Amino acid sequence: MNDKKLISPIYIICSLFFVFGFVTWLNSVLIPYLKIACELTNFESYLVAFAFYIAYFVMALPSAWVLKNTGFKNGMAVGLVIMAIGAALFIPAALSRTYVLFLLGLFVQGTGLAILQTASNPYITILGPIETAAKRISIMGIFNKVAGASAPILLGAVTLKDADALIVKIAGMNAAEKAMELDALAHKVILPYVAIIGVLIVLSVLIWFSGLPEINTEEEDEAVALANSNKTSIMQFPHLLLGAFALFLYVGVEVMAADTVISYASSQGIELSSAKYFATYTLVSMIIGYVAGIVCIPKYITQQSALKVSAILGVLLSIAAILTEGYVSVLMISLLGLANSLMWPAIWPLAITGLGRFTKTGSSLLIMGISGGALLPLLYGYMADTVDSQQAYWIMVPCYLFIWYYAVSGHKIKTGS
Repeated sequence: MNDKKLISPIYIICSLFFVFGFVTWLNSVLIPYLKIACELTNFESYLVAFAFYIAYFVMALPSAWVLKNTGFKNGMAVGLVIMAIGAALFIPAALSRTYVLFLLGLFVQGTGLAILQTASNPYITILGPIETAAKRISIMGIFNKVAGASAPILLGAVTLKDADALIVKIAGMNAAEKAMELDALAHKVILPYVAIIGVLIVLSVLIWFSGLPEINTEEEDEAVALANSNKTSIMQFPHLLLGAFALFLYVGVEVMAADTVISYASSQGIELSSAKYFATYTLVSMIIGYVAGIVCIPKYITQQSALKVSAILGVLLSIAAILTEGYVSVLMISLLGLANSLMWPAIWPLAITGLGRFTKTGSSLLIMGISGGALLPLLYGYMADTVDSQQAYWIMVPCYLFIWYYAVSGHKIKTGS
């Protein structure tokens, strides 16, 4: 598409990525908030991330079916409505202080996001040359992470206000008094989610009636059609399968960096009133990385090289967080945002290149990889409870090493049997 035709679609997709970021990174506050309100262990509190991200695994293939029947544009509108339904479940969950209902609401929100992500990521990849896809996705990432950086501050200001004093206060209360205080805390989440519901519904209507062009991914150019002439299954694209696993690990470590940092800071003796800002620092460092990607890719550095550098930086910062203490250690976790920033923009185009008519199914497989955000933080929570919240970060190191392997050679494996 030419530049003039690109402008309007990119604005629309930017707004979607802003919504993705805001809703997704609310989890960094919901984890410590629900841990207090619903009296949870570390492991139980990280079921927030599990319920949200496992929806990507469960619903990715159904999302591809939805998009084949609705097209990209209408599918995005459907995804937004489903997200609004998930947000609405927070109201009865808060009124009854029922953790299972919160988790169900998060799963439904994740389902809506699975549809949105399955549509929007290949859409922005295909809108222009594949060589500059990482740059376009980086621009989307800035909108995503600006929203993500503001989300913990806004929700934290409401839900975690005076949380440290509340923890001390309820420790000396009887069961009835404690229940009343925790009920009042749970109710604080209602108003923010009512506002979120309104925004999602309005945006879904705007998308449905927009002039967003449809893209036909069933058509292949001559070279891609020839290369795929003997392909009958998505399993015959090894670079895609390895890319999906790399994405699984990347999302896992990204979610760990943002969603565990507040609780980790608290375990390092930092008060929650200050700790809540570290999730924002993580996302701000991702924004810095995205800006660097926009400036440097592909003019000064290739997508593959950016991924190699990012993976090595991830290894170094993870080890630094384990070997240091206090604010320095927590800051190393926040700086992982810098290492993680260019991974999604680089992995996605490397994995989706050359799929042709398999693009929608391949996209849904990559979206399934987002379930890494469900499993790895949960594993971290278990290790934090049984071993130590700092030593639990060792699980990041092999994840970054595999991503480095994919950048070096995994993405080059193009032929499957």
